[in-house]
Amino acid sequence: MSIVAGLLIFFALAVVFGLLLGYAAVRFKIEGNPLAELIDKKLPQTQCGQCGYPGCKPYAEALAKGEAEVNLCIPGGEPTMLEIAEILQVEPKPMDAEATAPKPRMVAVIDEDICIGCVLCIKACPVDAIVGTTKMMHTVIEKECTGCELCVPVCPVDCIDMVIEKTSLKNWKWPEPTVAAETQK
Repeated sequence: MSIVAGLLIFFALAVVFGLLLGYAAVRFKIEGNPLAELIDKKLPQTQCGQCGYPGCKPYAEALAKGEAEVNLCIPGGEPTMLEIAEILQVEPKPMDAEATAPKPRMVAVIDEDICIGCVLCIKACPVDAIVGTTKMMHTVIEKECTGCELCVPVCPVDCIDMVIEKTSLKNWKWPEPTVAAETQK
Protein backbone atom coordinates (compact mmCIF):
# COMPACT_ATOMS: atom_id res chain seq x y z
CA MET A 1 0.00 0.00 0.00
CA SER A 2 2.83 2.42 0.78
CA ILE A 3 4.32 1.92 -2.71
CA VAL A 4 1.01 2.86 -4.34
CA ALA A 5 0.68 5.92 -2.10
CA GLY A 6 4.21 7.00 -2.98
CA LEU A 7 3.54 6.62 -6.68
CA LEU A 8 0.30 8.61 -6.41
CA ILE A 9 2.11 11.41 -4.56
CA PHE A 10 4.84 11.58 -7.24
CA PHE A 11 2.21 11.52 -9.99
CA ALA A 12 0.26 14.34 -8.30
CA LEU A 13 3.43 16.42 -7.89
CA ALA A 14 4.33 15.85 -11.55
CA VAL A 15 0.88 17.04 -12.65
CA VAL A 16 1.01 20.12 -10.38
CA PHE A 17 4.51 21.11 -11.52
CA GLY A 18 3.58 20.46 -15.16
CA LEU A 19 0.57 22.74 -14.87
CA LEU A 20 2.66 25.43 -13.14
CA LEU A 21 5.33 25.28 -15.87
CA GLY A 22 2.68 25.39 -18.59
CA TYR A 23 1.05 28.45 -17.00
CA ALA A 24 4.42 30.17 -16.55
CA ALA A 25 5.33 29.53 -20.20
CA VAL A 26 2.11 31.19 -21.36
CA ARG A 27 2.06 34.00 -18.78
CA PHE A 28 5.72 35.04 -19.06
CA LYS A 29 6.20 34.46 -22.79
CA ILE A 30 8.70 36.89 -24.32
CA GLU A 31 7.84 38.06 -27.81
CA GLY A 32 10.76 38.66 -30.15
CA ASN A 33 10.95 41.48 -32.64
CA PRO A 34 9.31 40.13 -35.84
CA LEU A 35 11.36 42.53 -37.97
CA ALA A 36 14.58 41.20 -36.44
CA GLU A 37 13.40 37.63 -37.11
CA LEU A 38 12.71 38.45 -40.76
CA ILE A 39 16.11 40.11 -41.20
CA ASP A 40 17.83 37.19 -39.43
CA LYS A 41 16.31 34.78 -41.96
CA LYS A 42 17.87 36.78 -44.83
CA LEU A 43 21.38 36.74 -43.30
CA PRO A 44 23.75 33.90 -44.30
CA GLN A 45 24.02 32.49 -40.73
CA THR A 46 27.80 32.13 -40.84
CA GLN A 47 28.13 33.68 -37.34
CA CYS A 48 31.48 35.06 -38.48
CA GLY A 49 31.44 38.41 -36.68
CA GLN A 50 32.82 40.32 -39.69
CA CYS A 51 29.99 42.84 -39.26
CA GLY A 52 31.21 43.77 -35.79
CA TYR A 53 28.49 41.81 -33.98
CA PRO A 54 29.00 38.38 -32.40
CA GLY A 55 26.60 36.68 -34.80
CA CYS A 56 23.80 37.09 -37.30
CA LYS A 57 21.02 37.36 -34.70
CA PRO A 58 22.59 40.32 -32.80
CA TYR A 59 23.27 42.06 -36.12
CA ALA A 60 19.63 41.53 -37.16
CA GLU A 61 18.43 42.96 -33.84
CA ALA A 62 20.69 46.01 -34.24
CA LEU A 63 19.37 46.52 -37.77
CA ALA A 64 15.77 46.31 -36.56
CA LYS A 65 16.49 48.95 -33.90
CA GLY A 66 18.23 51.19 -36.45
CA GLU A 67 21.58 50.95 -34.68
CA ALA A 68 23.56 49.38 -37.55
CA GLU A 69 24.20 49.99 -41.23
CA VAL A 70 22.75 47.63 -43.85
CA ASN A 71 26.07 47.08 -45.65
CA LEU A 72 28.07 45.31 -42.93
CA CYS A 73 27.43 41.66 -43.84
CA ILE A 74 30.52 40.66 -45.82
CA PRO A 75 29.55 36.98 -46.46
CA GLY A 76 26.04 37.93 -47.63
CA GLY A 77 27.42 40.56 -49.97
CA GLU A 78 25.36 42.93 -52.05
CA PRO A 79 22.31 40.65 -52.59
CA THR A 80 21.78 40.32 -48.84
CA MET A 81 22.33 44.05 -48.33
CA LEU A 82 19.70 44.86 -50.97
CA GLU A 83 17.16 42.49 -49.37
CA ILE A 84 17.73 43.99 -45.93
CA ALA A 85 17.49 47.54 -47.29
CA GLU A 86 14.18 46.63 -48.92
CA ILE A 87 12.83 45.14 -45.68
CA LEU A 88 13.90 48.20 -43.67
CA GLN A 89 12.81 50.60 -46.42
CA VAL A 90 16.13 52.45 -46.38
CA GLU A 91 18.51 53.44 -49.15
CA PRO A 92 21.02 50.71 -50.05
CA LYS A 93 24.60 51.65 -49.26
CA PRO A 94 27.61 50.54 -51.29
CA MET A 95 29.49 47.54 -49.95
CA ASP A 96 33.20 47.57 -49.26
CA ALA A 97 35.37 46.65 -52.25
CA GLU A 98 36.24 43.26 -50.75
CA ALA A 99 32.58 42.44 -50.19
CA THR A 100 31.35 43.21 -53.71
CA ALA A 101 33.65 40.79 -55.52
CA PRO A 102 32.06 37.33 -55.45
CA LYS A 103 34.38 34.82 -53.82
CA PRO A 104 34.15 31.05 -54.13
CA ARG A 105 33.29 29.20 -50.95
CA MET A 106 36.43 28.79 -48.88
CA VAL A 107 37.21 26.37 -46.06
CA ALA A 108 40.05 26.34 -43.56
CA VAL A 109 42.69 23.65 -43.78
CA ILE A 110 45.19 23.10 -40.97
CA ASP A 111 48.67 21.80 -41.77
CA GLU A 112 48.77 19.20 -39.01
CA ASP A 113 52.56 18.81 -39.23
CA ILE A 114 53.08 22.44 -38.23
CA CYS A 115 50.20 22.78 -35.73
CA ILE A 116 51.45 23.17 -32.15
CA GLY A 117 48.05 22.71 -30.48
CA CYS A 118 47.73 26.19 -28.99
CA VAL A 119 43.86 26.10 -29.27
CA LEU A 120 43.69 29.78 -30.32
CA CYS A 121 41.94 28.79 -33.54
CA ILE A 122 39.38 26.72 -31.63
CA LYS A 123 38.54 29.74 -29.47
CA ALA A 124 38.25 31.99 -32.55
CA CYS A 125 35.96 29.67 -34.54
CA PRO A 126 32.36 30.86 -34.11
CA VAL A 127 30.81 27.59 -35.34
CA ASP A 128 33.08 25.04 -33.61
CA ALA A 129 34.35 23.65 -36.91
CA ILE A 130 37.86 23.06 -35.50
CA VAL A 131 38.50 20.07 -33.24
CA GLY A 132 41.55 19.17 -31.19
CA THR A 133 43.00 19.53 -27.72
CA THR A 134 45.82 21.45 -26.10
CA LYS A 135 49.27 20.50 -27.39
CA MET A 136 47.76 18.05 -29.87
CA MET A 137 47.07 18.54 -33.56
CA HIS A 138 43.84 20.18 -34.69
CA THR A 139 41.71 19.60 -37.75
CA VAL A 140 38.78 21.30 -39.46
CA ILE A 141 35.39 19.71 -40.06
CA GLU A 142 34.94 20.93 -43.65
CA LYS A 143 31.15 20.70 -43.77
CA GLU A 144 30.90 22.85 -40.62
CA CYS A 145 33.42 25.50 -41.72
CA THR A 146 31.77 28.71 -42.95
CA GLY A 147 34.95 30.24 -44.41
CA CYS A 148 34.85 33.31 -42.15
CA GLU A 149 38.67 33.36 -41.86
CA LEU A 150 38.62 34.29 -38.17
CA CYS A 151 40.96 31.41 -37.33
CA VAL A 152 43.72 32.49 -39.74
CA PRO A 153 45.05 35.65 -38.02
CA VAL A 154 45.15 34.11 -34.51
CA CYS A 155 47.37 31.17 -35.49
CA PRO A 156 50.90 31.91 -34.21
CA VAL A 157 52.61 29.45 -36.59
CA ASP A 158 50.57 30.19 -39.75
CA CYS A 159 49.47 26.60 -40.22
CA ILE A 160 45.93 27.52 -41.37
CA ASP A 161 45.22 28.14 -45.04
CA MET A 162 41.95 29.05 -46.69
CA VAL A 163 41.34 26.90 -49.76
CA ILE A 164 38.50 26.77 -52.26
CA GLU A 165 35.97 24.10 -51.32
CA LYS A 166 36.30 21.00 -53.47
CA THR A 167 33.51 20.72 -56.03
CA SER A 168 31.28 17.72 -55.46
CA LEU A 169 27.78 16.70 -56.45
CA LYS A 170 26.44 18.25 -53.25
CA ASN A 171 27.86 21.76 -53.79
CA TRP A 172 28.06 22.09 -57.59
CA LYS A 173 25.85 24.77 -59.10
CA TRP A 174 24.98 25.77 -62.63
CA PRO A 175 26.91 28.82 -63.86
CA GLU A 176 24.98 32.08 -63.93
CA PRO A 177 23.28 32.61 -67.33
CA THR A 178 24.49 36.22 -67.53
CA VAL A 179 28.11 35.09 -67.29
CA ALA A 180 27.65 32.59 -70.13
CA ALA A 181 25.92 35.26 -72.27
CA GLU A 182 28.79 37.72 -71.70
CA THR A 183 31.44 35.18 -72.71
CA GLN A 184 29.69 34.59 -76.05
CA LYS A 185 29.88 38.31 -76.98
